Amino acid sequence: MKEYNVGIVGATGAVGEEIALILEEQNFPVKKLIPLASSRSLGKNVAFKNGEIPVVELTPNVFAEYQIELAFFSAGGSVSAEFVPHATKAGAIVIDNTSHFRMQENVPLVVPEVNPEDIARCKEIGIIANPNCSTIQMVHILAPLHKHFGIERVDVSTYQAVSGAGKKGMEELIAQTQRFFDFTLNECEAQVFPHQIAFNAIPHIDVFFDDGYTKEEVKMIRETHKILHSEFPISATCVRIPVLRSHSESITILLAKESNLDEVRKILRNAPSVVLCDDPSQNLYPMPSLASGTDSTYVGRIRKDRYNPNIIHLWCAADQIRIGAATNAVRIAQQWAKIQHA
Repeated sequence: MKEYNVGIVGATGAVGEEIALILEEQNFPVKKLIPLASSRSLGKNVAFKNGEIPVVELTPNVFAEYQIELAFFSAGGSVSAEFVPHATKAGAIVIDNTSHFRMQENVPLVVPEVNPEDIARCKEIGIIANPNCSTIQMVHILAPLHKHFGIERVDVSTYQAVSGAGKKGMEELIAQTQRFFDFTLNECEAQVFPHQIAFNAIPHIDVFFDDGYTKEEVKMIRETHKILHSEFPISATCVRIPVLRSHSESITILLAKESNLDEVRKILRNAPSVVLCDDPSQNLYPMPSLASGTDSTYVGRIRKDRYNPNIIHLWCAADQIRIGAATNAVRIAQQWAKIQHA
């Protein structure tokens, strides 16, 4: 397989570092890795294949200068808005981890286990968008169920780790926890989150819209519709909790027809990138501690509604830095590379 010059924009961030790690783990055909970041990160190195690669400053000309053929972006929407056009102009295919291009009509929004056929559409614009972390793990569950039963409605509540807000989010939780035990914690110390996050739950991720939903919640709704090419009703409530890594979700699904729980479990057991973890008698169910560091969405607590036989409830957990961002991005790249050599 052809090897590629690969750039990672935001290479020193949590997701950027994870992308480099997964490229190495998956033995992706990297000819040369170019870690890209702002001038503030100059002098830092990124670990890759038993070596340390110096960070290169992100500039409009760097993509042409280093002949970058595949560029991962994970440095925020404003950075993608400014620099993705320079990358595509230089001939690179961009896999963008931010929300900036996700809902642009001619940009495919891809979860490879669900809609890999959409990747080919990137030829039109040179960009493939990576969905929101909470969306990815949810569609891993919804897609096979929708295929077999049809879905009429979904209600989801998320329990999102602080690393979804980046390294600063993790640092704030750790610092507040230390101060709590030192008896020096004061809620005014909150900077990354709108309130104290240690020993708290905050039902507020991103900005609020006039209808009371947050931007994070609307992302989940709109992105799921685009990925599944289906627009059944969805309602979401997104909550930040004091967990360092891996998001959890409680999902209620109204199926188009009555289901058998054994059949539901079989479908999810056989779904790609899904691990069935569902034996309450043995205290076996998905948890962030189980999902962290893995490349699977764990699903369990599967049960029927007591009042409507067409409704099932379940719980899932996934490492949002890997499954929800870096792993999904690398899997997109793998599928894209296969298309190039088909």
